[in-house]
Amino acid sequence: MKKKLLALPLPCLKSKQITSMNDQEETVEKKEDLEAKVEETTDQSSEDNNDSAEENSEKEEVEQVDYQDKYLRLYAEFDNFRKRTMRERVDLIMTASQDLIEKFLPLLDDFERAYKNASDDADAMKEGMQLIHSKLESTLTSKGLKVMDVRAGDDFNVDYHEAITNIPAPTPELKGKIVEVVESGYKLGDKVLRYAKVVIGQ
Repeated sequence: MKKKLLALPLPCLKSKQITSMNDQEETVEKKEDLEAKVEETTDQSSEDNNDSAEENSEKEEVEQVDYQDKYLRLYAEFDNFRKRTMRERVDLIMTASQDLIEKFLPLLDDFERAYKNASDDADAMKEGMQLIHSKLESTLTSKGLKVMDVRAGDDFNVDYHEAITNIPAPTPELKGKIVEVVESGYKLGDKVLRYAKVVIGQ
């Protein structure tokens, strides 16, 4: 925006005024040039900023897609792991007793043979039952089962015994002690599997 000077007759203007007007005109021109340069620089910087902003947004989009992909892969891996462990757990539960059942099959065979060859001879039947009982006992012992050693006259222990009833003690020594063992107790390792059922003397 250049200011137009009015063409006035020279005699009206003093030389100093003409010089100052020329200086003002140059200053205005310089100012306009500076403003134009600033506008160009601002336009270029805004274009650069727009370009860098676009590049940054593209990078962010790529990173976001990459993170989403990683998340989906991890989620799928975890889901597969969870399903696999559930299947393994079900298989373990289903086959946990397989070994013990296989050990019981010969006992079942012995019972079938005893049933087929049953006779009126009581001694033969008793001997057959003892063989089957000892075989069953050895099978269970091999799996860690232990019979609790409980006898009449032993002190009552709540950690191993279950009192099913109290009766008057036959002798004064049996007061508060075990009078009779109704059912044997069993331990699997150190854990009580079944408490011994006993009768206590009063």
